[in-house]
Parts: sequence; C-alpha cells; structure tokens
Amino acid sequence: MTITQNDSTAALPGRPPVVDLATWQAARDELLVREKAHTREGDAIAAARRRLPMVEFDGTVEVVGPDGPVPFLDLFQGRDELVVYKHMWHDGAPHQGQCEGCTYSAWHLRDAVYLNARGVSFAIVTTGRWDEVAAFVEFMGYTQPWYSVRDVEEPVGGEMGVLACFLRDGDRTFLTYSTTGRGTEAYSGSFALLDMTPYGRREAWQENPEGWPEGHHACWHWRSDAEGNAGWSESTRPVPQWTRPGATPVETLGRHGTHH
Repeated sequence: MTITQNDSTAALPGRPPVVDLATWQAARDELLVREKAHTREGDAIAAARRRLPMVEFDGTVEVVGPDGPVPFLDLFQGRDELVVYKHMWHDGAPHQGQCEGCTYSAWHLRDAVYLNARGVSFAIVTTGRWDEVAAFVEFMGYTQPWYSVRDVEEPVGGEMGVLACFLRDGDRTFLTYSTTGRGTEAYSGSFALLDMTPYGRREAWQENPEGWPEGHHACWHWRSDAEGNAGWSESTRPVPQWTRPGATPVETLGRHGTHH
C-alpha cells in the first residue's frame, strides 16, 4: 500500500510533495527524458575524446616502484591502454596529512580487474619519495600498482590530482587524454550515488528545494574524527584511515611537519 498526502512527512518543511505512485512515475518519466539526453551527450563527448590528437613521448623514462627504477612502459603490464591517477603528495607529512581528495579517489578503485578484462591497465603515480610512498601504500592497504615520478617531466610527471590515459603501440607511447578540475569524479563512484539521493552531496553549492538541510563546504566528508564527525582539525584524518592499524586522533594533521 502506498501512503500519499496524508503521510505526516508531507508537513515537514522543504520536502517535495508526497504523491501516489502513478503521479510519481509521471514525474520520473519526465525527468528521464533529460537524463537520456544527458547520457547521449556524454556518449558524443566520449566519441570526440577518442578522436583527440595524441602526444608521443619517451616511454623508457624511468619511474620508481617496489622493484626500483623501471621504464614507464612497464606500467602497461603488456596491455595497449593505461589509465593513471596522479596522486598529490606532501613531503614529510604523516599519513593523515596526505591529500584527502586523492585518498578519497584512490580508495574507490582498489582492484582494476574489470579494466584489465578490457585490455586496460591501471596505476597510481605521485611525486613523493619512494620510501615515503611505500610506507603510505602499506598503511592504507592499497593494492594498485604505485610509482614515484619525482623529478619526471610531463606527461608522466607534472600536474598531480588528475587522471591521464595513455596508448602503447609496441615501444611507442602516447598521451591521449587528461582531466581537469572535476574530471576526476569519474574515478569516485560515491559522487554519482550521492547525486541520486534526496539530499545529494550535502554541499553548499547545490541547488536545493527551499527548506532543505543547509549544505557544508565542498568535500566536507573527506576527513572525520574517530566518532565519524566530518571536518578539518588536528583530530581528523582521511575517512578510510580509521580502518587502518594505528590510526589514532592524537596525531596532528602535520601536513608540513612530522608526527607529534
């Protein structure tokens, strides 16, 4: 049985009207027209992306991983395509002082098996010194291949906090695409799911119904304290770290310092 206008939630401020299922379905179908148009435009953009010109570069340039220096070509793992996430880094910072946004992104794809099944490899690179990077990767429990690209020029190094796509043709390597700004959201499935929920991302920039709960600053949920309260303070750290051994609230943010 469907409860309609007599439901008590209809009186709560800011909520959309409470209707019967048929009325809801009609409104849902109307929105679906816009959603399908958005999907088709996304397909068209992806087609244009596949036609972008490419930049050839020296794939023998060395990056540093768990086995020491290796050529960038090794990141392809014998496949022809490669997606790389470029993780920001703060030298000398304790684990909780590393980039919250990059930690958020990296946590979403800990296993690239479905990419691999399509002939695409995946790796994370960062500008940190390998000894610091290796300790961070171990602490976080990451299973992706990680490499240091310290002092390596673009397109292997360069700007961090982006996704980049590469193509291999034998020993020749090409940069095909790179994101900017919110382009990395494709890597973070939680955003897409939050956008489907009634309250969305709960961020201040959203356009909400009048009376909806007041939003927070963008990405407020990336850090929390031990009780799960979101925010930036000496007692908070990237959310996934609370599942890691030794994660305690007594260590300061320390982004440019050391443990206390």
